[in-house]
Amino acid sequence: METQPAIFLDRDGTLIEDTGHLNEVEKISIYPEAFEAVRKINRSGIRAIVITNQSAIARGLLNEKKLGDLHRFLQDAFQQEQATLDAFYYCPHHPDAGTGSFTQKCTCRKPQPGMLLRAARELHLELATSYMIGDKLIDVQAGHRAGSQSILVKTGYGNRELQLLNEGGASTPPSEDPSIIPDHVAGNVLDAIDWITERSYD
Repeated sequence: METQPAIFLDRDGTLIEDTGHLNEVEKISIYPEAFEAVRKINRSGIRAIVITNQSAIARGLLNEKKLGDLHRFLQDAFQQEQATLDAFYYCPHHPDAGTGSFTQKCTCRKPQPGMLLRAARELHLELATSYMIGDKLIDVQAGHRAGSQSILVKTGYGNRELQLLNEGGASTPPSEDPSIIPDHVAGNVLDAIDWITERSYD
């Protein structure tokens, strides 16, 4: 089957405001520019796929059913704005927090690329021509480790992460792991999509 590229989108701090461990739809605040960003992805004819760490499940603050409800709410909210989020992939694990079966080391929690690799298998995606967009360096790393390009946005934790990177305060120095360096830095998710479409999909 023929493969196609995708835009992988972090959720908190990229599409919506980061409010901590989100567990209620009332706490969801979507960035206004996110709607147009996703519409532009849709017009490009490629997939818009949300990739999110959800350690709140391991921590016992959220269950998978409630997370599904949150994501359906998000999907419906975007659909009302003529924007389609094609799929959601989440990691419920944390290596230390919690005490249940979700407390474990895994290959899906960003910066590991497991969610992107799974999406590529299930949705027949070409990772080499795909992009990962997020507000944290772990998003950048996950994209690069999957073989895609990565963009850091300045919303959410982005400005703080960029400062850490520029001042040498990142947990993993770029000299030890070049995958931490973004291919591009954008003001927000719409700026990121504009940069991608101008160079890749026009």
